[in-house]
Amino acid sequence: MASNKKYWKSEAELNPNDSIVETLRQNEFSEPIPVDDFLGDKENLAASSTNRRDFLKYIGFSTAAAAVAACEGPVHKSIPYVFQPDNIVPGVASFYATTIADGFDFASILVKTREGRPIKIENNTDAKVNCDANARVHASVLTLYDSTRIQGPTADGEPIEWKVLDTTVRAKLGSLVNSNKQIALLTQTYASPSTARLIAEFKEKYPNTDHVVYDAISEDAALNAFHGMYGERAFADYDFEKAELIISFGADFLGDWQGGGYDSGYARGRVPKDGKMSKHIQLEGNMSLSGANADKRYPMTSTQQKIALAKLYGKLNGSTVGGGTSDVDSAVDNLVELIRKAGSKAVVVTGLKDVNAQTVVLAINKLLSSEAFDAAKPKYVRQGDTSKVRKLIADMNAGRVGALIMDGVNPAYTLPNADDFIKGLKNVDLSVSFSFNNDETAQNSKYVAAASHYLESWGDVELKKGHYSLTQPAIRELFDTRQFQTSLLNWMGADRTYYDYIRETWDTKILRGASWNKTLQDGVFVSSETLVEGDIEVGNAMAAATEETEEVAQPSLGSIASAVRSLVSSTSAGTELLLYSKIGMGDGKQATNPWLQEFPDPISRVSWDNYLTVSKADASEWGLENENVANGGLDGSYVKLTVDGTVIENVPVIIQPGQAKGTVGLSYGYGRKAGMKTEMSTGVNAFLLYKNFDDVQSVSIEKTSGMHEFACVQLHNTLMGRGDIIKETTLEIFNTKDSHEWNHVPEVTLNHEEIPVTSKDADLWQEFDRTIGHHFNLSIDLNACTGCGACVIACHAENNVPVVGKREMRLSRDMHWLRIDRYYSSEESFEQDNEKKDGMDGLFGDNGSLGGFGQMEDPSANPQVAFQPVMCQHCNHAPCETVCPVAATSHGRQGQNHMAYNRCVGTRYCANNCPYKVRRFNWFLYNNNDEFDFNMNNDLGKMVINPDVTVRSRGVMEKCSFCIQSTQAVILKAKREGRPVAKGEFNDACACSAACGSGAMRFGDVNEEGSPISELVKDKRAYHLLEHVGTKPNVVYQVKVRNTN
Repeated sequence: MASNKKYWKSEAELNPNDSIVETLRQNEFSEPIPVDDFLGDKENLAASSTNRRDFLKYIGFSTAAAAVAACEGPVHKSIPYVFQPDNIVPGVASFYATTIADGFDFASILVKTREGRPIKIENNTDAKVNCDANARVHASVLTLYDSTRIQGPTADGEPIEWKVLDTTVRAKLGSLVNSNKQIALLTQTYASPSTARLIAEFKEKYPNTDHVVYDAISEDAALNAFHGMYGERAFADYDFEKAELIISFGADFLGDWQGGGYDSGYARGRVPKDGKMSKHIQLEGNMSLSGANADKRYPMTSTQQKIALAKLYGKLNGSTVGGGTSDVDSAVDNLVELIRKAGSKAVVVTGLKDVNAQTVVLAINKLLSSEAFDAAKPKYVRQGDTSKVRKLIADMNAGRVGALIMDGVNPAYTLPNADDFIKGLKNVDLSVSFSFNNDETAQNSKYVAAASHYLESWGDVELKKGHYSLTQPAIRELFDTRQFQTSLLNWMGADRTYYDYIRETWDTKILRGASWNKTLQDGVFVSSETLVEGDIEVGNAMAAATEETEEVAQPSLGSIASAVRSLVSSTSAGTELLLYSKIGMGDGKQATNPWLQEFPDPISRVSWDNYLTVSKADASEWGLENENVANGGLDGSYVKLTVDGTVIENVPVIIQPGQAKGTVGLSYGYGRKAGMKTEMSTGVNAFLLYKNFDDVQSVSIEKTSGMHEFACVQLHNTLMGRGDIIKETTLEIFNTKDSHEWNHVPEVTLNHEEIPVTSKDADLWQEFDRTIGHHFNLSIDLNACTGCGACVIACHAENNVPVVGKREMRLSRDMHWLRIDRYYSSEESFEQDNEKKDGMDGLFGDNGSLGGFGQMEDPSANPQVAFQPVMCQHCNHAPCETVCPVAATSHGRQGQNHMAYNRCVGTRYCANNCPYKVRRFNWFLYNNNDEFDFNMNNDLGKMVINPDVTVRSRGVMEKCSFCIQSTQAVILKAKREGRPVAKGEFNDACACSAACGSGAMRFGDVNEEGSPISELVKDKRAYHLLEHVGTKPNVVYQVKVRNTN
């Protein structure tokens, strides 16, 4: 029936020899659409009861097919949408366990898919190691749909077929086997048992192969120190939950230090329990996330940190160590006293990229028998070796490399001597770059192999000794891409898939009879046995896949003493430039991701930029300034940086409270140009200053003309004694005083008597019974919140929050439904702020409020820091609801403040009347608009959109909804199954709560007896934001407790 009809589509079809028409005809669908199976059978058609809805399914198939048209090969999942499949239910999400291992971020995760499209990343709570996704991992789902992706292999910039590339590579590899030139594999860290085995077999096939592992941000010092003490290149693991005292010398362990993943253990130890909590002391130059969360922070240069570390070891070991200053000595004496009190409950870590410092820290933890320190089961998430990278570049320039195959790296951007690498690349006969985008390395390579996204790939990872994780594809390849391992198998002549190869590795070496299917479902596997000789283990296999690592003897006391002497003799030549990675950008691998570009840095609150962080004292001395301008934006001075002859012009400056005097900071990951959209190419490339892979450089700074326009979302930085916003107390007061003293409930006067503002008698509205049915609340523990921002990106993904770009962000038109406010103290502590405010007397004079409050707007040189996530508070007495003239915002029976987008006419009365300032207005249409050329402006980027959430239009107000689509999904699921909602079923319904690995955010139904949220709202630490206003929010905060003991 259908096949008998022919429709003319374009004038090109008039030419029967037109190649384009024939190509389109052949490739429109990978397989014939089986329309005739149904419509062509008259008997079946006549006997059917096809209704209008079923007919529209057939008509709508062409639209559904468009979403999968880019996938070559059989699209078997498309047809069953006409005939209801068993494994996919339209409108119901599916979850798959997988692992991200991109060389910088390693995490066991769950992927949420809708109708076969990955749309969101969630934490895999079954994993015991690296189970919490950071902001970058949550955003990685959008990178899958990057419109700048390379869509197929190329040669000299021209598209080719894979078989052409395969033939070329195999021929070249074969010709090099008996030559005097080497085959080099330059790759990221995989930490993969199967990949390590595969590369070892590749080297057997091609014996002159050299595998060089390259990490853009090197951890050589820590790897070499651990190897020197324990015999393998790995990291010691740390369980901060077991520590009562944490001392960090420049280690941002809440950021990217040694692969990250320490947030959850740290947070659990920081929440007061049975009158105890851990104490955290940080010594550092840059203000980091870890420093911001510390109980006590010492701003120090890296040189001072080295001296302090050496003196600390000396005092603990009973030896005399000279050097240092009175400030350093005072800090060390305090540390020694605390360590001796804590004993084995203390742990010391360092981020100093100095093998002597790393060795001394290992020795200290060994000396303390630290319970939080684990050297027996180390982590393998970094394996880069800078000495081999240097040798490879030298060999390339000397013409000793015949073939260079790269995967997961962009050395033409990240190497400090990128020019030498590019020059050497021209001397290599065959260069192949497995690239995701047309980046700097891809543009300088002969051949570009289009690389698959990890959500399209198979893989495995050994994150920690004995802790394995699987990577499985959540979607088939969107384009003509291939992963590196599949190509190696092809070039070796192996007739099997990489999936089969992984399966063989696991069945024979890892599972030992355990279930593959269960492991694939869980995504993780913990080996209960010690591997015997011949088994695959990352620590051993990586050594086998790379050059033989020479044996290093266990360090003696003499060698540790030598390390201590080296640290004490450290000197600093002028101002120190401290290079670091931002929690939002990392090493820049996802710089094309607009969610991450727009993600405000937790410390500076600046997005769309990197910048030079400068202390207040140095900024004053050098004439640098930040100023707030009339349009609400923040401007900053420009400087020129010079490091060892390398100059970077026009680097913008942020005056950063807490920055150590004599140091400046600059983050990696920005300044990319190749393969980037113009609006996404932001900041300066800090890797140019990463000389000798050292993150501390001597820098010359010169102020230049002009002011830089920042996109900063928070201009008021201090609390100014406003204790009703963030409530704080000390552990001593928390344990010894009544909660009324440290968590006072505001009072109002009724009939000349003081009553709590929470009293029913204080209500202006008639109260109704909220104990019937479901009633949702969210608890936020300020002790557990580290400010990491994973919740911000998770909210972006779940609720289709638009990206608005730098210009709009600068004008305070950001659309984030959830923000994390960061506050500094204007004195040394928030308690001193309160004392200063309480001591004000009158308007004028030394203690006058006019001058006093002006001083309190200026942060201290070394302030205390507090983070506070703020979203719609879903007030039971919401001021926004009473002023909306069209009833677009109203209160739901389950405690959620609703937004009816179709009713909203954009008066913005609700935003003006909201005391929490959490409502966002769509000033423009942010989708299908070339002025906002981000993911919502192209069909590929729109594939990440959550179909359960409306994409808002211009002129509409939006805000946090408590993920009402998810809470309703839980209710409807229970209704379909004919049962009540199970206990705990709502706990992960809210995206921010589900994403919070630290446990700071807990969502749920307060009417569910015994639920965590029902207990938290009654906790003695619980309070509401601006409680005196009387809005009765459904978001409750827990008082922040600091351990000053």
